Amino acid sequence: MKILIVNTSDIQGGAARAAYRLHKALLAEGVDSQMLVQSKASDDFTVIGPQTKIQKALGKIRPTLDSLPVLRYKGRTKTLFSPGWLPFSGLADKINSLNPDLVHLHWIAGGMMRIEDLAKIKAPIVWSLHDMWAFTGGCHYDEECAAYQNQCGQCPVLRSDKKFDLSSKVLLRKQASFARLPNLTIVGLSKWMAECASSSSLFKDTPVVNLPNPIDTQTFAPFDQFVARQLLNLPLDRKLILFGAMGATSDPRKGFKELAQALELLSPDYELVVFGSSEPKTPQGFKQKAHYLGHLHDDISLRVLYSAADVMVVPSLQENLSNAIMESLACGTPVVGFAIGGNEDLIEHHQTGYLAKPFDIEDLAFGINWILNHDNPSALTDAAREKVLCEFDSEVVAKKYIKLYSQMVTNDIS
Repeated sequence: MKILIVNTSDIQGGAARAAYRLHKALLAEGVDSQMLVQSKASDDFTVIGPQTKIQKALGKIRPTLDSLPVLRYKGRTKTLFSPGWLPFSGLADKINSLNPDLVHLHWIAGGMMRIEDLAKIKAPIVWSLHDMWAFTGGCHYDEECAAYQNQCGQCPVLRSDKKFDLSSKVLLRKQASFARLPNLTIVGLSKWMAECASSSSLFKDTPVVNLPNPIDTQTFAPFDQFVARQLLNLPLDRKLILFGAMGATSDPRKGFKELAQALELLSPDYELVVFGSSEPKTPQGFKQKAHYLGHLHDDISLRVLYSAADVMVVPSLQENLSNAIMESLACGTPVVGFAIGGNEDLIEHHQTGYLAKPFDIEDLAFGINWILNHDNPSALTDAAREKVLCEFDSEVVAKKYIKLYSQMVTNDIS
């Protein structure tokens, strides 16, 4: 069985890292898997990227070109919006020339392909949803709008008051294109995302299953905390709160503002560690000392970082299935987050971490304190690690995907 995994990038970004992990897990199980990307950062020969300088240059500018229609909405929010209109990627032709038995799409926005080109793919398609884009009028998270359940328009992400705006047009294009996909199965990486997809106007009549991302539990495993702090030059005698995400301090959805408010309610003796963002020019004004580690680019550094912390906080306002939560738990570090989205798939309240009432700052602070002052921290560590081993380990998850692929190829999906 020949599988082709398609994602905008191979290792840069959360969706890319998750897709690449699945690709490697399939190879470990003896599956003939390849990965096709618009922008390649690794030197992995099983990943197919642009070959010429011109192709590489085009791969870098396509996201900017694809976003041009969004620019006329001057008051839009910071939530990513992708029209998926840019032609001439040649991606469908490239996919068909590789002749896979099944194509597994992941994050394909950023100008990677035009919506209409999906219908040109000849093989059965599995599509993993790393955000909401596949079933919305273009937003990657809907900011609780839920218009995708019926018909988009007057888009709050675009701050549009027009019924037939860009979001309405994109949804209609998707509707026409998806109707021409005879063998499509949607994967919601979290239960929440699967439920959202099933309730959408685009996928209400399409098979939707819930399967998670995999993680290599040998790569992400507990590491001696004392040594980890020495390596990262972090204090040895303080309780450390970890926060991190791509654009950690600039994307409102990531909840940095909510975390800052919660820190006001916590002891100044704790210290904050931030990754995914460099130290801002203007100090944030926390009571606690903050350490900014910038962007970490390899799994070994991340493993050391998670192990150095006493608690990871993921205060996202909307979240699918967080790589950061999964990685932290795999390293034995409990996590605090709001009880929203896919957080409940990973965090077991009072077992592997703490699920705060949605957007309740006092409860978020209480949960952080609860972890940092737990009378048996090793119980949380062991439970966190065991949760990931049982449900998200690469070998466990890969076997589930292989079963799905087999059903799709034989047209036996139920």
